[in-house]
Amino acid sequence: MNIPAELRYTKEHEWLKIESGNVALVGITDHAQKELGDIVYVEVNTVGEDVAQEGVFGSVDAVKVASDLFSPVSGKVLEVNAELSGNPSLVNAEPYSAGWLIRIEMSNPAEVDGLLTADQYRELIGA
Repeated sequence: MNIPAELRYTKEHEWLKIESGNVALVGITDHAQKELGDIVYVEVNTVGEDVAQEGVFGSVDAVKVASDLFSPVSGKVLEVNAELSGNPSLVNAEPYSAGWLIRIEMSNPAEVDGLLTADQYRELIGA
């Protein structure tokens, strides 16, 4: 199970990577993509909108199930990964790199401190 140490995680299986300043990337974990199965569609209609921490910013449809996506932090959704519209399977193939979901401008960077570390997330999923 791939759980990069430099990322922060949520109990809902999203990850957050701070890019610079208050801007971060968000995606779903390797564990989540395996549980969901083959992802066939990613929907994010919140670009340009503010989302609350733990608020829904989009959804993913997989062969097995559809699932809401929850924001790890409060902020404004700046961008959705345009590559996913033509190739949603990037989320399965590269969940921590090319398969990122959104770029968000954090309105309260202190919320990052409340997210799980890699070790805490590993414990949560029993890895």
